[in-house]
Amino acid sequence: MKRLYFLDWIRILAFMVLIFFHTGMYYVTWDWHVKSPYASHAIEPLMMLSSPWRLSLLFMISGVASSFMLMRTRIGSFLRQRSWRLLVPLVFGMLVIVPPQSYLEVVEKVAYQGSYGQFMQLYLSSYHGFCRGTDCLIMPTWNHLWFLPYLWVYTLLLAAIAALAGDRLQRWSQALGGLLTGWKIIVLPVAVLALARFALADAFPDTHALWNDWYNHAKYFFVFLLGAMLAIQDGFWARIEQQRWTALGLSLFGWATLVFYYSMPETLAARPEVQAWQPVMRVIFCLCQWAPIMAACGFGRRHLNFDSERRRYLTQAVFPVYILHQTLIVVMAHYLQPVRLAPGVEAAVLLVLTFTLSFGMFEVVRRVRVLRPLFGLGPMTQAETNARPRIVPLAAGQV
Repeated sequence: MKRLYFLDWIRILAFMVLIFFHTGMYYVTWDWHVKSPYASHAIEPLMMLSSPWRLSLLFMISGVASSFMLMRTRIGSFLRQRSWRLLVPLVFGMLVIVPPQSYLEVVEKVAYQGSYGQFMQLYLSSYHGFCRGTDCLIMPTWNHLWFLPYLWVYTLLLAAIAALAGDRLQRWSQALGGLLTGWKIIVLPVAVLALARFALADAFPDTHALWNDWYNHAKYFFVFLLGAMLAIQDGFWARIEQQRWTALGLSLFGWATLVFYYSMPETLAARPEVQAWQPVMRVIFCLCQWAPIMAACGFGRRHLNFDSERRRYLTQAVFPVYILHQTLIVVMAHYLQPVRLAPGVEAAVLLVLTFTLSFGMFEVVRRVRVLRPLFGLGPMTQAETNARPRIVPLAAGQV
């Protein structure tokens, strides 16, 4: 049960990348809550560097963490703890953190003229009249917090599997760790992801609505369960480290191929000889879902498998920062539009303000007991309690 410190560092870095990605969403042509007047295709290839695998990596790391927690506590206690840490921030986020995103979305997309207070009345009453054609905004919504309900459901499923399997779970873990060797450590996960993509992607496009989102569940629960099953299989992580350069090469090959394919003009992409390559491109996309995870874990185990005070601080900070960051980006991006900064300067300003404000708010949250559970933090440790500033009354006659 030795802690895999490199996964903590990778989780921290993945959440930091998420801030860059969501800032980038303001400047690309893909649909998002608010859009820059300078939005274009320019940085979309860079966005593709992380979009196929980033969330899968976080689900896999969550599976590892869940497995370690299950080893240390009873299933009932595990479920109570995970439910408290995931559902309380989700409800708070849907009521307080997320609504400004939806408000500015309808201001920009459907020219809503009402005040924020009037919008909140509609938001809390599940109003579904903000539409562009058949595209209607669902309210209340969890927006970027969709990761939390998905993770909670997968946690329930893992607990059920652990309860039903009993001691067999350990044998299955060892068998899986023994299976994923050599070329199979790359090919077999890609094959499972490809099977899910061919079977489900067309019928169930991404919604992040939890219900009827079967393609996302197929890929995310698979990597979550993979992480949970392989958490203590040190041989697996050692083989991942050995394959890190191969995985990095495959990741870059897959990215370059997909950028080339997706950048084709529609007239060229519609040709039969190009369409015939679509099944191959789907497999390459699945390679881009798994190979970067291997590369990240391999290089992480090689260079980041250590503890430090900085790791402990950032491990605690990333969840509140994740909860806060997208609302900060959306609000600041919207209100910076009249300033007309150059896109590069504006993006830099958004990134700096998002990081500094997110961590500044975390510094407040972690010091206030009543706020901690709202942002997924546990009770204060004794060290944190002792570090809080205290007001000492003056003795008589002191000024």
